[in-house]
Parts: sequence; structure tokens; C-alpha cells
Amino acid sequence: MQIKETANDGLKRAYSITISAKEIDGRIDSEIKKIAPQVKMPGFRPGKVPANLVRKMHGEQLHAQAVNDMIRESVDKVMTDNELRPAMQPKVELGADYADGKDAKVTVELEVLPQIEAPSVDGLAIERLTVPVSDEQVMDAIKMLAANNKSYKDAAKSKKAADGDQLIIDFVGRVDGVEFEGGKAENTPLVLGSGMFIPGFEDQLTGVKTGDKKTITVTFPEDYQAAHLAGKEAEFDVTVQAVKVEGETEIDDAFAKNFGLDGLDKLKELMRGQLEQETAGLTRTQMKRSLLDQLAAGHDFAVPQGMVDAEFDQIWTQLQQEAARSDDPEAMLKEIEAEKDDYRSIAERRVRLGLLLSEIGQANNVQVTSQEMSMLIQQAAQQYRAEDRERFIQYVQSEPMAAAQLRAPLYEDKVVDFLFDKAEITDREVTREELEAAIEAEETAEAAKPAKKKAPAKKKAPAKKAEDKKADDKPAKKAPAKKVAAKKDEGEKKAPAKKAAAKKPAAKKAPAKKPAAKK
Repeated sequence: MQIKETANDGLKRAYSITISAKEIDGRIDSEIKKIAPQVKMPGFRPGKVPANLVRKMHGEQLHAQAVNDMIRESVDKVMTDNELRPAMQPKVELGADYADGKDAKVTVELEVLPQIEAPSVDGLAIERLTVPVSDEQVMDAIKMLAANNKSYKDAAKSKKAADGDQLIIDFVGRVDGVEFEGGKAENTPLVLGSGMFIPGFEDQLTGVKTGDKKTITVTFPEDYQAAHLAGKEAEFDVTVQAVKVEGETEIDDAFAKNFGLDGLDKLKELMRGQLEQETAGLTRTQMKRSLLDQLAAGHDFAVPQGMVDAEFDQIWTQLQQEAARSDDPEAMLKEIEAEKDDYRSIAERRVRLGLLLSEIGQANNVQVTSQEMSMLIQQAAQQYRAEDRERFIQYVQSEPMAAAQLRAPLYEDKVVDFLFDKAEITDREVTREELEAAIEAEETAEAAKPAKKKAPAKKKAPAKKAEDKKADDKPAKKAPAKKVAAKKDEGEKKAPAKKAAAKKPAAKKAPAKKPAAKK
């Protein structure tokens, strides 16, 4: 086996490897000797089949396996002998003219991670903006909860249903005169104007009264989840059991008991906890961005371009998906296209921060335990159908890149927590609006900075959310793993309903912002 370095430019390396035909043939002979005792062939006693017949029977398979094994071993030798740390999977190619009996000529191209010293963790200073939760905010959240969980009372039998009224209906649906699965229900509540049912269904029930029977015709959307109904015209026989009007919701112990709580005090306690958790998340975002800004400001080094490209591709894909869902996709695509260079700078920043956090974590023995990793895998498996979960778990356990990608967010959070412990932190109370404005200001300031040199990174992370170039607080993670064959559970909607409303106490969420692409 001959190994020759053919390129050494910055972080890029390339090697040519020649594996002689004699070496390959020797490996095949060795494999034949191993398997010959197990080979059975008519006319020969077990284990007595001549080697030349074994080669004739299994030669093609043994040859392919030998070449693959020797290429993998030679690449491993290149990495070990040259003490290389690949940034991503090396590109390995066998010469197109290779054939049995010829030398195997292999090319290896890769980018490496540079050796850098772990950044100093001394002298970090962070201001922590905290938001106290007032009694008024708690009550506002409970009022919103009440507004989202309205109560209804029976209306007069002569009352004609209008938007905002609730109907209690039975219905039976048919396509081409045949009832279909999921198209029949009894005592189903429906608030007119809520958009819960497929388009056209609710409109045709405006003006009905208690006891009315009506046949309505609707067309299922082309993108309806039940493929056998998509785009089909259907008739529904509807019986109106009751027309109800909105009643006044009293915020009292009885209201709290609707959620399985002991009383109003317990609901207030729960709501306060949710609000505090929510603002604590915003505070952490603000602190983390401040921390990462300090790290990024003090380091400027070359980054493997392949990692930046992969990170940028994920950001760009998410931006395009968001644009496609916007009110004016064409205008949105034009806008993000004009800012393409900015997004590439953001990808470089993420990769740089990924490396910095990785180096800090390794230098300070920050670890993700096997128990934590097991919990991560189990949690991720829940995204898939029950019958696919075990396959997903086996996949992650057998694919180091998949495991690394899953591990990266937790590892980064543990490193960030380590740095918080080391930093000098000062507290300042602000309003929620001021906290959100501070985060937005950090985003805007970072987006306006000129791009630095490319940075090496040990990890490459998919973009958290990428609707806006402005700010995200996560550095790049490991390279994305291969796609898993297991399908996510999609769950068909029940016809004719589009969606179901859940009754849950929940604090008011922060106003939605454009997904951030910045770190």
C-alpha cells in the first residue's frame, strides 16, 4: 500500500492511495481460508471444498468485500499517521478504471479542524435581565385562558345560529353515496366561524335552528391528510341537536376546577409558574447571546468550508420553506436572496461558536453522561410511530454522526451553563418589553457586523429557526446524520374537522418573531 499527500492548503488535505493487486489477492486468499471450513458443496465433505472452487463460488463477493475493507483501513491509516481531525466525512473515491486484477487507486479529500487553544473562561461579565411577574400579569393570563375556553348555554329554540354561536350536531358524510371512515359523529360541538371544519361546512350551517336537519355539500381540500378524500366532493347529512350562545365566564374556583385544579389560588400559582418559566427562557436567551458575542468577538480563525456550506444550506432551506408559507412568497424569496451573503456570515459564526464551545467543554471536562444520552435517544424516538421507534434507536446507536447530532444541543447547553458559573453576573430588573427589545437589539447589532474570517468547527448544527438573519443563540452542531427510514406519525384528521381545540391552562406566549438565523 502506497500513500502520498497530494494537497495541503490551509485546512484542505488530499491523498492518493495505491493498493496493489497482489495485496488485494492476498486478502481474498486469506478470506477464502477462513470461510472454506464452512462451505458446503455436493460431492465434497464439509470443509474439504478446494480453495479454487470456493473462489469460483464466492470470488466476486469476497473481492468486493476485500477492496472495501482495505480502502477503509487505508483511510484510517492516513488519519492516524497524519494525526488528522476530519471536520466532516472525508470524500473517498475508487478510480473509475479499477477492475479485478488491477491496482486499486483511491483518492481521499477532506477538510480538517485546526488545532486551537481553548479560549480563556476568565473575565466574562454578563448582565442578567430579569422580569418579575406581577399579580396583574397573572390575572391577564387567566383572562386570556378564560377567553380561549368559553362556556356556552342553550339558546331559545327559535334562535338562528350566527358566527360565534356553538352548535351541537350529528353528521354522516358520504362520497359518491358511500359513507367513509371518520365521516360520522354524534353530539359534536362546533363554533361557527372557528374554522374547525373543512371550508364551506360551517358557512352552510349559518341560520340553522335547534332541531333542523340539513344536507350540505363540500369539497375536501387537495392537500387533505386523508389521501382517499383529498379533492373529493362529499355530502353531509347534519342534524342540529342544539344552538348555544356564549355565556359569561366567571373566573372563580369553579372555573379553576374545570382544569382539574383545587381552586382559583392553585390556578394562579400554576399560571405564575408558567409565566416565570417563559420569562426565564427569554432571560437565558439574552444571557447566552451576550456570552456568545463575547466569545465570537475574541476569536477569528479559518473554518472548514464544507461545514459552513452545510450549515448555510440548512439555514437557506428553512428560509425558503418559511417564504413559501408567507403571504407573498415571491417578495419574501426576493428579500432573502438579497441578503444571502449575510446568511452565509451567520453560518460561519455558528460554526466558529460550535468549535469554541467544543474546545471549552473538552478542556474543562464537560460531559454528557450515558444516562443523559439514553434519555435523549428515547425522547427523540417519540417523534416516530411506535413500530419505528426501536429501529430509530438502533440507527442512532449504530451511527456515530447521528448520535453526535442528537448529543450536540445538550452538550452546548452544558458548556454554556459551565461558562455562566464562571462569569461575573449582575442582575437588573426590566419589563418583558424591555427584555425583548434588548434581545432584538443584540440581533440587529450582530447582523450589522461585518463578517469575520471563516472559523473551524468541531460541530455543525442545523439552523434552529431560519426565517430571519437576525439572531439565534445556538452555535453549529455536528454534521447532520443520514435520514432514518422510520416515518414520523402523521395522524389523519377526522372528517370533516380540520383541527381540534385543546383545553389547557397556558400562559400567554410571547409575540411570535421571525425565525432567527443568527447565533
